[in-house]
Amino acid sequence: MKASKMHFKFSAIALATLTAFSAQQSQAAQNEQDDADKEPEVIMVTGLRNSLGMAADLKRSSDLVVESIVSDDIGKFPDSTTAAALQRVPGIQVVMGDNNEVVSPLIRGIGDILTTLDGREIFTGVGRGFAFQDLPAEALSGADVYKSNTADLTQGGVAGVINLKLHKPLNFKEGVTTALNARIFKGSNEDSPSYATGALVSNRWSTSSGDEFGALLNVSYSDINFDRPVSFNCDPRSGSNGPAGGDGVILPTCVGGVSQYGDYQRPQFNTALQWRMPSGLELYLDGIYTEYKSRWESDFVFSDIFAAQSITNKKASTNCAQYSIDGAGFYAAENGQLQDLCIAESATFNNVPGLSSTQAKDSGTDQYLIATGARYKQDDYELDFDVSYQRSHTHNRTIIVDIGKQIDKVDVVVDAGGYGTTTMPGDPLSVADDFRFANGLFQDLNDAVGTMFAAESNGKYFLQDSFLKELQFGVRYADRESVFRANAPGGPAAPGGNRVTLVDSVGLPDDFLIPSPTSIPYINGGQKWMTPDRDFLLDHTDVLRDIYGAEPGDPAWAPERNYDATEQTLSAYLQGKYATEIGNFYVDGLIGLRATRTSRDLTGTGLVRPAPTDANPNPAAEPTTVTNSTSETTLLPNVSARVELTDDLQLRVTAAKTISQPAFGDLNPGLTYEVPLNANIRPNGGGGNPELKPQKSTAYDATLEYYFAPTSYVAAAVYYRTLNDRVMAQTTTETIDGIEYNISRPRNAADATLQGLELSTQMFLDSVFKDLPSALDGVGFMANFTLADSEITTDGDPLEGEPLQGVSKYSYNLGLLYENHGFTGRMVYTFRSKYSEALLNTIRPVGAGPQFNMVKDTGRLDFSLAYDLSESLTVSVDGTNLTGNKYYSYFETEAFPHDVRDDEKTIGMSIRAKF
Repeated sequence: MKASKMHFKFSAIALATLTAFSAQQSQAAQNEQDDADKEPEVIMVTGLRNSLGMAADLKRSSDLVVESIVSDDIGKFPDSTTAAALQRVPGIQVVMGDNNEVVSPLIRGIGDILTTLDGREIFTGVGRGFAFQDLPAEALSGADVYKSNTADLTQGGVAGVINLKLHKPLNFKEGVTTALNARIFKGSNEDSPSYATGALVSNRWSTSSGDEFGALLNVSYSDINFDRPVSFNCDPRSGSNGPAGGDGVILPTCVGGVSQYGDYQRPQFNTALQWRMPSGLELYLDGIYTEYKSRWESDFVFSDIFAAQSITNKKASTNCAQYSIDGAGFYAAENGQLQDLCIAESATFNNVPGLSSTQAKDSGTDQYLIATGARYKQDDYELDFDVSYQRSHTHNRTIIVDIGKQIDKVDVVVDAGGYGTTTMPGDPLSVADDFRFANGLFQDLNDAVGTMFAAESNGKYFLQDSFLKELQFGVRYADRESVFRANAPGGPAAPGGNRVTLVDSVGLPDDFLIPSPTSIPYINGGQKWMTPDRDFLLDHTDVLRDIYGAEPGDPAWAPERNYDATEQTLSAYLQGKYATEIGNFYVDGLIGLRATRTSRDLTGTGLVRPAPTDANPNPAAEPTTVTNSTSETTLLPNVSARVELTDDLQLRVTAAKTISQPAFGDLNPGLTYEVPLNANIRPNGGGGNPELKPQKSTAYDATLEYYFAPTSYVAAAVYYRTLNDRVMAQTTTETIDGIEYNISRPRNAADATLQGLELSTQMFLDSVFKDLPSALDGVGFMANFTLADSEITTDGDPLEGEPLQGVSKYSYNLGLLYENHGFTGRMVYTFRSKYSEALLNTIRPVGAGPQFNMVKDTGRLDFSLAYDLSESLTVSVDGTNLTGNKYYSYFETEAFPHDVRDDEKTIGMSIRAKF
């Protein structure tokens, strides 16, 4: 047999073992003496080099285009979070969350990803996606990123599928295995350290009759502090339509900053039981529980500069053009006033309303999944059956109190090197005197529960001496329910009117106003300001409601935000795995078809206009219960081929169709908005679109992979994907009761293409080059580069020719690796180029196309260095974002920055023990 075929079979066995499938046993193997002579085949991954080698073997032997991450050891994933580890994968891009966590992995720039846990679909709340940060990395044995599709994968991800894999007891050696880990780290914006800890205990034992048993328990807990300061310019506006002295320049509507500060905790545990019998039957029971809970705050410091009495010290830039402007100074699509305007560099605003605001938030998620099933294996076939139930509950409670005072003047620099700065001479907002209640008491509460019952069965029938080597088949049924409840955002008006009643005149405690917990470097030179106390807002809301003239208790759920959804999905697939020799080449691959039928009912409340009558020819729209029912059948074919050109070089080509259903929240017909109290700011709102269609895609991939040494390879891939009915958010101006609102709604942005190139490599020098200096033993590197070129292609679409939102054209990772003399180290730089984040409804030069909120290039340097004190004990140090990367965005042109967000640097230490 060819060496390449031998390698393929070995890799396939390794893959099977890693995912808790045992090697096949023949009936003759039940002989007691034979059993005594056999050692169970178990793969224990230890060390950086072995984990990278296992990942390379998985990539090489797979029928799909897949990238894998394998934990270095028990409880040791390559990064401290799942999403952070995934960003090292070629083609994966990520974003930073408000709490400084790496979140939302994107595959080649697209976020429509189906997430599975040990092959079972998993989601958070009522969404389609999964909050990766809610599953601690310590719980994982590995993760697979599928960029191409096959019939046996659960449908639902236009971009691809990410499968997260938990540890299983029969993957460990016989006996008791124990692993402990603890990590402490500190962020550059934080005074207090954070910590994470975990423990795994697994036992594997067997009986004299040949039965094998396994039991595993894994627990973890983290307590994380965070602080993420942000400075912003509000949307651009013509100064010619603003305060006196602003003629001829474009200025921010408002300026300010926000400090996002708090802490969160994440307890987690998972367990697994396995019973494997000599007959080939295996029974199992799995369970996992994760929780996220956080009390945090967004503390705003803000100046409504377009309500100033006058503007002085105006300085214009050379960035000038002609604009079409409406009466308020915003963009006019039709019949606007033509104005010649230059973007301002800086200005002073005199006699300005200043604002301080605390958005106190109590957020949480609790989620569990239980599953049981059986696998049965014989020489010529395999069967399995799995049934699971999951429940995901999210809740969010936000209480906002705004306070304000008049400020003598505000100095604004629009662009101070990619961001704006705001200075209020004398720091008037740092003094507690003369603050008055502004706006209303804002309460935003929501509660969401998503459940799913799923049952599936899969099988393989192995054929001998034929072109078709395996016949794969399966069926899956999923019944999902989603319930979302929320109040109408807003609340009772400020006591006595806007900015009338003094805060210190209503009997609140003396410490109701406190210095902001943190500061913002770009606001008042980093000085703190007075703001309402977060804990008082959350714990004494009824006291506030009484002051604002409202009844005690939480506001009622609002019909226009609520919805109930049920969805049933039935799918079946048939797939053949073939293998043959064509000339001197070994060729194998898959040909399959998955058929799926989805039926959905969603009930919400929309604004429906009654039929006109003679008495009322133009009736106002009224809130009306609306039920939208849809069903559709989709066929998803796939075909792939892998050609072994030499023992170490292989070519892979794939083609497949995929589908992604709309998010339930996007289908909700409701519309929410808040009647504005400030005439100088255009109010916002949002709504759903019950007419959204599923997104569909056809994807083509070709890869060339060269495995030239153990753990070492170089690979190149090209891909082309068509996207149909892509969902995008769009903001348009809508007039409601005579007031203009910026309303954001999702829509199918018709068709688009995504194409590009991926290059990747990893190697250890001593496995490739002989007679290296001893200092280079154990030195390795990894690198990958992705080009993603996207374009909306539908004729006549307002965004025709524009790239897809959120897609960076270039991204890459460069990593230095080391493992020798007890040391294990990684240093990785991760980069993604600029991308558009949202479509704007803002002023633009005459003749200009759509305007986007753009995000600048970002790059982060992370490292870790571990040392084995003994075979059982390892200590390590690690750091993230050592380059101090910040998020910078701008309104279409870099001359008008939007915001800057300070992502933390972290330095930490950890200790791991294994017995």
